[in-house]
Formats: sequence, structure tokens, C-alpha cells
Amino acid sequence: MSFKSIVRELKEMKDGIGSISRRREVEGRHWRNKTRSHIAPDVVPFDPNQQGQWANLPPELLLDIIRRNEESETSWPARTSVVFCASVCKSWREVTKEIVKTPEECGRLTFPISLKQPGPRESPIHCFIKRDRANSVYRLYFGLTPSEDESDKLLLAAKRIRRATSTDFVISLVSDDFSRASSTYVGKLRSNFLGTKFTIYDSQPPSDAAVQHRGRFSRRFRTKQVSPTVPACNYSIATVSYELNVLRTRGPRRMHCSMNSIPFSSIQEGGSAPTPTSFPQSFDEKSSPPSVSKAKEPAVNISSPGFSSSTVSVPSREPLVLKNKAPRWHEQLQCWCLNFKGRVTVASVKNFQLVAAVDPSQNVPAAVQETTILQFGKIGKDIFTMDYCYPLSAFQAFAICLSSFDTKPACE
Repeated sequence: MSFKSIVRELKEMKDGIGSISRRREVEGRHWRNKTRSHIAPDVVPFDPNQQGQWANLPPELLLDIIRRNEESETSWPARTSVVFCASVCKSWREVTKEIVKTPEECGRLTFPISLKQPGPRESPIHCFIKRDRANSVYRLYFGLTPSEDESDKLLLAAKRIRRATSTDFVISLVSDDFSRASSTYVGKLRSNFLGTKFTIYDSQPPSDAAVQHRGRFSRRFRTKQVSPTVPACNYSIATVSYELNVLRTRGPRRMHCSMNSIPFSSIQEGGSAPTPTSFPQSFDEKSSPPSVSKAKEPAVNISSPGFSSSTVSVPSREPLVLKNKAPRWHEQLQCWCLNFKGRVTVASVKNFQLVAAVDPSQNVPAAVQETTILQFGKIGKDIFTMDYCYPLSAFQAFAICLSSFDTKPACE
């Protein structure tokens, strides 16, 4: 049996399990509507973690099947088969998670958690952003350029929400649900009134120590309003600042990104960036929460008036600071230019490249200092490219690029 036939059978089996669960849910509602005098048939409850016939494969054979499938399907949409393998049962899921490596190690995106893991060190991951002006929605896709059949892999989506004193970009795993009460919510970007400073919030802590660190903390929801699987607070992980240029005498935009969740040591020899392995599954009500105080951040109203913003500070350490690479003035073209290596084709004030801001006294090789960690630029009407690499994740890079879309009357 070929790998494609195995994957096809796994998908059919998964769809069959889903239809069985939906049918039993309907039958359950039918019998609950009856009076107590009626006698319901004895139906065995469906367990989504139940091990099926595929769980009985020998471990050596199972390991070989998933490893070959992972090595052969390296691009989307074919890589969907790897996700199907992790959806079969618990034993398949554990083996798949052991085989699939992080983007830093293999340069590929597989599971949703890959979007919050650092990119590869050698070559960047190529993505592009589509802007929907009518709905104020920005979609991040995987790939060099948009395909003609619009079958591109959606990675993240963001919706811009204007407020009286700020602008919020709510980031989600899907493009049709931007509620912060949803399990697809991954974070947000918030600007100040002038659009000169942005704060990136993550739905999960950058490390376990961040939760125990003493700092500002407040819940986003009341306990009875939300499912236990939904994160209970936002974590400030980075800030993006644009220099004022009211008189427009300083040339293009100048920006600095302070990545509070990424230590400066990550770009030094032997350093590493924080790499989460899974999304938070529950919020422990019994554990002692950090000290509670009144948050300085104003309330955020995404889906109902009861939602409020919260901030949990991360441990104090020297953060990685990124700065935009200074462009050069082209005398013949009479404009500022940067070498995007063919990835940007349209001149725009939004185009930028970010490199590490390194002091001469710090022990960082020159090659690392010149490495472009994130580049963003326009290639067509409402289409932009985004290329990122270590130590940024796709989520962090997307949030930084979203700051370029907001209006900045005092910076240009």
C-alpha cells in the first residue's frame, strides 16, 4: 500500500469518526428533550482519544511510515498528510511530534505551534501578506508569491480595529474568527494615539518563569464566561517604535523593535531563542496567581463589553533590539533604495529590512550583524512579501509588519 493510499484512508477514517460524533450528539439532544418517563437506549459515549485499529501497528513500522511521510512531503498542501498522521490517534500523534522538527532545525512549518517557534538560521522562510481594505483584514500566507488557483496555505490573519485613542490588530489562526474568547486567538498588536509606538501581546507566556515573575496581571474574562482551554491573559513580548519626523527632514521611516521575550544572547555564539512546544491547554485556577494590581493598559472590547486587557511582564534581561537597515540614496532614480534581492518590486514607504542593533563592545560576528532578520515590502496592489529567519517567529514577524500598515502622520 502506497503512502498516498494510507493517507487517503486515514482521512476517510477521520471524516467517518467526525460524522459518528455529530450523529450521536444529535441523538443525545433528541433523548434529552424527552420526559423522564421515556427509556433511552444504552449508547456508549464516544471517546475522541480512543485508540483504533491503526494504533496496533508495530512501533518500528509506525515510526518508519511517519518518518518517510514527513521526509517526502516537504511543502504545502502535500504536507497536510503529516498533520493527518498526527490526527489518527494518541500513539500516532506522539510519534509524529517526535519526528517533526522545529522550523529552526528543518526550515518547515507543520503544526500551528510552528508559527510561534523561531525560524531557520541559514535561509529565511518566505511568506506574503494580502490586505483586504474593505474588511480591514490582513492574511499571511506561506509561499513566495500568490498562486493563480488561490490554494495558498493560510498561516495567520489579523483584523484592524480602530479605537478612540489607539488601534488594535487582533491576530488569529483563522480569517473568520477574531474573538479573543476563541481558541484560535494567538495575540494582538496595539498602537498609541500617534501611531509611533506599538506593543505586541502574546496569548501565552514566553516562558514558565514569566508567569511566576512579579508584575502586572489581570484576567481577560470572568471564570464562568470562558472555557478552561482559553488563555486568561495577554503577555507583552515586544515593542515597536517609530522615530518622529514631523518636518519630514529625516528621510524614510526609522524603527526600533525591542524583543523583550528574546534575549540578546540568542544571536551570540551558542545562544538560543525561546521555543514553545505546545499551546497552553488550561489555566490552573488552583495555582497562586501573580500579584494583582491595576493595569495601566486600557480595556479592550473585542467581542463583548466584559473583556479587558491585561499585561504580564517578563523577566528582566537584556532583550534583543532590532533596527531598520539604513537605505542609500540613488542619484539616478532620485529615491531611497535597499537590496531586497528581488523580493520587493514596488517602491513604498512601508518597505523595510531589520537587522540586530549591536554595540561594538558586544561579542557578535560581523556576518551576524549584517544578517537581515526580517524584510517586508510591496510587490503589487495590496500584496506584500514577508521573509523572516531566526530568532523571530512567524507570529512576531507578522505583528511587526502589521505596525507598518497603521497610519503614522508624525513619522512621514
